[in-house]
Amino acid sequence: MMFATSSSSDEFQSNEMELDLDEDDDESVGSVVENKSFWDNQHQILQTNLYRTGSLESRLRNATKEAVRDIQQNTKMVCSCSTQITVRSTCRNCLLLQVSRRLQNAGYNSAICKTKWKTSPTIPSGEHTFLDVIDRTNKKQDVRVIIELNFRAEFEMAKASEEYNGLVRKLPEVYVGKVERLSNIIKVLCMGAKRCMKENKMHLGPWRKHKYMEAKWLGPCKRDTSTTFLSIGYSEVMMPKPKAKASLLTVDLLEKLPNMHCTAVEVL
Repeated sequence: MMFATSSSSDEFQSNEMELDLDEDDDESVGSVVENKSFWDNQHQILQTNLYRTGSLESRLRNATKEAVRDIQQNTKMVCSCSTQITVRSTCRNCLLLQVSRRLQNAGYNSAICKTKWKTSPTIPSGEHTFLDVIDRTNKKQDVRVIIELNFRAEFEMAKASEEYNGLVRKLPEVYVGKVERLSNIIKVLCMGAKRCMKENKMHLGPWRKHKYMEAKWLGPCKRDTSTTFLSIGYSEVMMPKPKAKASLLTVDLLEKLPNMHCTAVEVL
């Protein structure tokens, strides 16, 4: 199933500046006062979009965190590569599948989404996998909520400035929010990354650009609602029950009294 994203709505605060975040320019980074004003503004916009959430997002956030916590605490749950399933596990597919399954059991229309994009003049090709939930209780239109289990790490940069790292530290590890909210958060972080690289007189990698980051979650995607474990080789560790052993005394009695019907029992 292909799913296209919608545009931003008025309920989310965004940057008022209409600009191409990926366009390279030779402008200076401005004075100290201008830089401070820029970072203060980015922090304010980010905080507004992170904390003003609706009831649907709050319920889904709690359900997602509970699912992740249960998976982490289940030490008998492993994937086909024998890796314990955690948020930072290398086997991301197993974790996504388990969380999606738990959300479906809770009554949500959850699916594993995969975006894939081709190389363009400004960004390289790539693909990304995450979760979403489609809520159809709204009579006007469907509401799509994006779930990213490793959100903060997607924006971390080596040799970043303290101002940019301050933005990243505000991000939750597990993001659960509407498409419009995510779009504004991406814009804030990408503007911050661009300013950070300019201040450090460094080149901004194409995988850090606004178009690339948007393509990860907001591009056309395929939704897979299947929760079949065998599709990714999922298994649970099951220990066989030990067999009861007959004692030497029991064996001796059976040999001397062959006509008696005796039941061998284990002597502790």
